[in-house]
Amino acid sequence: MPSRFVRRRLRPSRPYLGLTSLVFAILLAACARILFEPSGREVSGRAFALDGDTIRIGENRIRLKGIDAPELNQSCMRNGTPILCGEKARDTLLGMILNRHVECRVSGRDRYQRLLARCFVDGEDIGARMVSDGFAVAYGDYRILEAKARLQGKGIWSTTFDRPQEWRRSHLY
Repeated sequence: MPSRFVRRRLRPSRPYLGLTSLVFAILLAACARILFEPSGREVSGRAFALDGDTIRIGENRIRLKGIDAPELNQSCMRNGTPILCGEKARDTLLGMILNRHVECRVSGRDRYQRLLARCFVDGEDIGARMVSDGFAVAYGDYRILEAKARLQGKGIWSTTFDRPQEWRRSHLY
């Protein structure tokens, strides 16, 4: 018995194929821009400290590369007394950058889409200063500065504390 229904092969029409390709190309370009920030880009201006290792310049949220500071609501213990070391780290960073011109050299983005950068005030590396003053731990860089701060009991090294990465893990960050 012959079938009354003839199977027809469906093919997209040429205008829709072109439009689909264009939309795909735009989405791909947008994703590439978000995921792969061009290395070497510079961002500069007046900055505000969001926490001990993140600043904002204009609309740019910038994570200081190579350091990890206590989270804003993280506390440390000194002689049985809680110290708000996260706030202290933020305030220390704010004191370094407030009403100053900050220059940042971008090297990429982190998993939260913040720019990753080394930032400077009057030629001084802010991340290095945060570690050497004892208000951040070295996160891949600045290990010698961290060791000196620890030996001298500076900042968080004068307290008992969880490293920020461990604290985030135990507090479901």
